[in-house]
Amino acid sequence: MRGRQTVRDMVLSLAVIGVLVGAIYFFIPHDDSSDAEMGAVKRVDYRVELITARRAAPYPVAAPEGLPKTWRATSVSYKASDDGKGGAWHLGMLDPEQQYASIEQSDATAKDFIKDVTLGATKVAGKQAVGSKKWDRYQGEKYRALVREESGVTTVVTGTAPYGRLADLAAALVAKKG
Repeated sequence: MRGRQTVRDMVLSLAVIGVLVGAIYFFIPHDDSSDAEMGAVKRVDYRVELITARRAAPYPVAAPEGLPKTWRATSVSYKASDDGKGGAWHLGMLDPEQQYASIEQSDATAKDFIKDVTLGATKVAGKQAVGSKKWDRYQGEKYRALVREESGVTTVVTGTAPYGRLADLAAALVAKKG
């Protein structure tokens, strides 16, 4: 008789715990929809940082103009260099397919800067046409990138997005000095 009470008590205890867990799940709000996934990464307004970077940088700072609203800015920064000659501009975005893409610019040594912002990607054969300009292609374990080296500034469009999507972002870039 004693063994039956133990099994019965255990089953009753598990039932009570199951009801409590169910109630907690039911009453605590949660959203598993794709809209919730998109809302998990907050959109940032980068206008103030862009104006500041364009005033501070010795090179024309590039930012996208005319991209569809399905592109979302998620991070932005401008870091001046220690020697006061320039710095690094960063604008991170999610493309319409929720892939990461960023614009990175600097007047630092191109080789080191490219390696740093592409997480070690290496140059591959072929160029990517973006408007009337040709950009170098880079491929790494995590990131791919389009790179354009110009006098005094290196512009890198990099991320997990495919080359075509990176080219769309590169085509929308407008470089201005503040």
